[in-house]
Amino acid sequence: MTAPHSVAARRTHLGGTPRPATVRLAAGRIVAVEDFDPGADVVLPDDQVLLPGLVDHHVHLDDPGRTEWEGFATGTAAAAAGGVTTVVDMPLNSVPVTTTPDALAAKRAVTPGRLAVDVAYWGGAVPENLGSLAELAAAGVVGFKCFLAPSGIEEFGHLELPQLESALTEIAAFDGVLIVHAEDPDHLHPGGPLGPRYADFLASRPPRSEATAVAAVIEAARRTGARAHVVHLSDGGTLDAVRAARADGVRLTVETCPHYLTLASEDVPDGAGAFKCCPPIRDRANQGLLWQGVLDGTIDAVVSDHSPSTRELKEQGGGDLGLAWGGIAGLQTGLSALWTEAVRRGVALEDLLPLITTGSARIAGLDGDGGPGRIAVGSPAHLVAFAPGATWTVDAAALEYRNKLSPWDGAVLRGVVATTWVHGTLAWTADGGLHARAGREILASRVAVAG
Repeated sequence: MTAPHSVAARRTHLGGTPRPATVRLAAGRIVAVEDFDPGADVVLPDDQVLLPGLVDHHVHLDDPGRTEWEGFATGTAAAAAGGVTTVVDMPLNSVPVTTTPDALAAKRAVTPGRLAVDVAYWGGAVPENLGSLAELAAAGVVGFKCFLAPSGIEEFGHLELPQLESALTEIAAFDGVLIVHAEDPDHLHPGGPLGPRYADFLASRPPRSEATAVAAVIEAARRTGARAHVVHLSDGGTLDAVRAARADGVRLTVETCPHYLTLASEDVPDGAGAFKCCPPIRDRANQGLLWQGVLDGTIDAVVSDHSPSTRELKEQGGGDLGLAWGGIAGLQTGLSALWTEAVRRGVALEDLLPLITTGSARIAGLDGDGGPGRIAVGSPAHLVAFAPGATWTVDAAALEYRNKLSPWDGAVLRGVVATTWVHGTLAWTADGGLHARAGREILASRVAVAG
């Protein structure tokens, strides 16, 4: 049965403590949530819990133009395998980058038949398109991504601080959101060879590079009144500035990633490009600060920043971490990696779920009535059967990614995604792989452009 009318579980996560429930589905949506019915079309075994499909607003699908890195077909299959049913595609590293309505149209043109999960889109804010962001918003992007340091992609330039303020002023006029890669280039190694030692790479992107950049974002958001979001924060020490800014009324949100919460610099092998990302994986003491931010609500979302590339790019320079391409492939393993560390720290699943469902949806503006990330009447029938007590060994060669690379290769992780439903259709099973591509596009419709 590929599209059940009802799914029942003795532990169903409905926004708080799990309880027995039956979720009834019709036309791809949740139409009722009722008491547990042992006669439902699908009844989960006792070792599985029913979760809302996860939302990941930070995913590089690289389609079109760099599909040798990833692509809608492989990337969304990996999402379904990881229990993620809604992703928001980043405006780079595709070709063209998503900085104009025409570029968005080019991206949308290659989606038919390829989407295993729902996909929305970020636009880019670059020096060349400042002053015309409302037009891109009207075309359907959920918000805008910018860099304060070089992105590594020539066609996606970074913003200087005056341009950051200009972008925020422009975006504030239609109450959009600017999401910011916050590293200060004045505190970064200028590029080029560093050698294979991870300690040298870590020193090349020190915590103060994030601290000073986040401080600049805070002050620009304060002056403009705009919504700003800091992506992939790795420096736990910067969270105090985030807390203070929010207390002052600054409209600021922040995310971190499973690799920062589960991997530590002390364990990263030298010369291992699969572990390289920017900002970098830092030490265990820093990781503890990030977990504190997760638990006290300072961190709003945990997302993959799935940023793959080819093996050749990850291994270029023969293990020189200054030359290897930066980016973690983590879309398929994120839930399990995060849950493994949460169990070690005594963190309950219900305490994590908001960060990987509704928290991420809220940042991307997808949290309105009928939005994803919750099991509720009117929401899409995106459901995940998850076995929290089961374990599996990551085999990078068996992952759904276009390029079979993972920093968790060989790791034993806790928590298995047994089944994923997208719009009520059976999309993925652990024993059968991908069953259907039932994903849809999500376009924002919050901005009207005069004329």
